[in-house]
Amino acid sequence: MALLPALYLVVRAAGGDPAAVVRQALDSRTLALLARSCGLAAAVTASSTLIAVPAAWLTVRTDLPGRRTWAVLTALPLVIPSYVGGYAFVAAFGPRGVAQQWLSGLGVERLPSIYGFAGAWGVLTLFTYPYVLMTVRSAMRGLDPSVEEAARSLGRRSFIRVTLPQLRPAIASGALLVALYALHDFGAVSLLRFDSFTRVIYQQYQSSFDRRSAAILSLVLVAVTLAVVTAEGRTRTRARYYRAHSGAARRAPVTALGRWRWPAFAACGLLVLAALVVPVGIVGYWFVRGMASGESAGFTLGAAAGSLQASALGAVAALVAAWPVALLSARHPGRFAGVVERSSFVGYALPGVVVALSLVFLGTRLVPALYQTRAMLTFAYVVLFLPQAVGALRASLLQVPPEVEDAARSLGSSPMTVMRRVVAPMVRPGALTALALVFLTVMKELPATLLLSPIGFQTLATRVWGATSEAFFARAAAPALALVALSSAPLAYLVFRESRRR
Repeated sequence: MALLPALYLVVRAAGGDPAAVVRQALDSRTLALLARSCGLAAAVTASSTLIAVPAAWLTVRTDLPGRRTWAVLTALPLVIPSYVGGYAFVAAFGPRGVAQQWLSGLGVERLPSIYGFAGAWGVLTLFTYPYVLMTVRSAMRGLDPSVEEAARSLGRRSFIRVTLPQLRPAIASGALLVALYALHDFGAVSLLRFDSFTRVIYQQYQSSFDRRSAAILSLVLVAVTLAVVTAEGRTRTRARYYRAHSGAARRAPVTALGRWRWPAFAACGLLVLAALVVPVGIVGYWFVRGMASGESAGFTLGAAAGSLQASALGAVAALVAAWPVALLSARHPGRFAGVVERSSFVGYALPGVVVALSLVFLGTRLVPALYQTRAMLTFAYVVLFLPQAVGALRASLLQVPPEVEDAARSLGSSPMTVMRRVVAPMVRPGALTALALVFLTVMKELPATLLLSPIGFQTLATRVWGATSEAFFARAAAPALALVALSSAPLAYLVFRESRRR
């Protein structure tokens, strides 16, 4: 089912001359577009990982002042949609932004341009590093501290030589999500005027009745996705990441930062300032400005209820669909499992508008009874965000010793009983992470909601888009703040709950 949008693209692209399809796919402009998109994805992935891994270690394993508070604050940028974040940074640092107005009195007439590659790189990094942060933090809490203690007793650097290799599956899963997010993002790259695949594909859909050209570009994007997922799969080894002995599980000791305690505190503060305080502050500035000029709040309980309902349905459906994929990949690795897992990533790499339009085509032609229903909308969310649930579940399943399942079966338990009473409780942190990731991402999803939602169904994301597309930024501020607030509550609960387990 996750391959249905890609099959639609094949059908659209195959409707023309095969030679013309090959020419466009290998055209110099397409190759330049490919280089720009891949370069952006690589840069965002690298910078997100470099930010997230130290942040996860600081908030889980050290005596960082206010560690639990930083654990929540460093994860909160995940709730800010890329189009809201991009708009906030343009409004803050653009040619007519707030910073330019403040600095003009000091004789600064022009700030460096925020548009282009640098702006897209910075904005996407600030709002995607929590994907790596949350998966690494969840895995770090399940590590066996005795291995690190043994390494230290032998004079080894435990974090670099022992801890980091054990975190490799979680880092790879989070980095893969960041790379695919950067490849399919539309809002930030459009606002920051960077030509990536998604922006050009959307322009092709909007400007031409013949959507074959956009379908060809989308197929190139699918090929890039499969290459990225395949490369990530080749980095995996058959190393074990679960406890190798039968001792009771215990918490890892807290590492004293010493003289680095307050510099680490300042680094977390700068990160939160850039990724959370600045964008929320700019949106709040527009909210106050709009209220002062008589602008209505632009927010209704119906839109909030619609966002919560759609997000909950999408998260539960994605978790149910991801469980057999993650279990197959973790417990029965091989060629078939690899094909199944990689296939589940195809929809995530496609722009939401492409997935939505393909399901519009399939719904109107094949299953008209499902067109513009909650079921079709939920199905679109599963296609788009299934890898988020697969990655988090797989990382947790790799830490469950197969011997525990074998022992339960030897005592007469059925496979379903073992899954329910043994495996499920042990992978609960990963399952909660998967639910949180999908819930928050569905809350921010825009194109699929716009094109597939039932008539009269509204969410906070559609209200924000309706206002910003007409340049009514003050009107968009209230639903944007509500979107951030509603998304923050479950994330904060999840982070605090995991922190209390330490």
